[in-house]
Amino acid sequence: MIDSFENIPVRDNMQTIAFYNLENLFDLNDDKHTNDRDFLPTSVKKWTPKRYKNKLRKLGFAISNIGRRETGKHPAIVGLCEVENAKVIEDLLASKHLEDCNYKYVHYDSLDERGIDVALLYDAKAFEVITSETFTISLTDEDGSPDYTRDILLVSGLLDGENIHVIVNHWSSRREGQKETEYKRMASSNKVGEIVTSLRLDNDDARIIVIGDFNDDPHSNSIKQLVSEFNLYNPMETLRSFSRGTTYHGRQWNLFDQVLISTNFFKTSDRLFEFSTANIFDEDFLKLFNGKFKGSPYRTYIGKRYQGGYSDHFPVYAIFKK
Repeated sequence: MIDSFENIPVRDNMQTIAFYNLENLFDLNDDKHTNDRDFLPTSVKKWTPKRYKNKLRKLGFAISNIGRRETGKHPAIVGLCEVENAKVIEDLLASKHLEDCNYKYVHYDSLDERGIDVALLYDAKAFEVITSETFTISLTDEDGSPDYTRDILLVSGLLDGENIHVIVNHWSSRREGQKETEYKRMASSNKVGEIVTSLRLDNDDARIIVIGDFNDDPHSNSIKQLVSEFNLYNPMETLRSFSRGTTYHGRQWNLFDQVLISTNFFKTSDRLFEFSTANIFDEDFLKLFNGKFKGSPYRTYIGKRYQGGYSDHFPVYAIFKK
């Protein structure tokens, strides 16, 4: 399993940009400001130090190998979601498979009701952060009370000296029903559109990458709007099938995790990064290997039952080359 990632030549002219929903990466401490009661050593889920360390090690192994087959190295940039705070990111970066990767991170606490945020890991040797900021989505529940969700994170910087903008997302879930919650994801889509527009006002040739768990598929209105109205390309459109996706629910695959890019990544130039390929990182070690859900993501928990896996989502990634 592990050998398959070794002895792959490093491609200096290529970089990987990835996204991974880490499925409830909570620390062991009770935070009075977040709903983390399920993830404590004393909770029904028995979230113990041993289980926490096991998850960190496994996630670190997965992250370090995204795009390695194509590039021979770990990803330059990884968007994350479902992290509780900065501490869990630091613990992740100190884990066995990531401690030598030169990763730093960008993270802001959001007002999300579940206490989970988005973040960005970056290899400081490949990417230099210039600016970062967050954007809040203003939503209300049916009774008019505020509905706090994850902020959108924008990080702008230099990837091997080239100016790029990465927008990290984790849109509202479908828990109360796909149609009933669609307006929330449309609000997030509109906000991403505003961010893209403002970046292009500063520079009409801004090179933009939009990554995230959108809780919508490539054919959903919220995603199609970004492609049709904001001149983005979605390489994930052709990847979803009846037997493949990033998350499996109700006996069906969804491709909620996606990477979208501005179309200027197709311009050929010896000096600039060009889009090469995009894929789901659904290696066998990330899958259940038996039972009726064989082939679906090997999760940390199913309900309250501990499985000891990685996440309920597969990562996604795009490769860029000069």
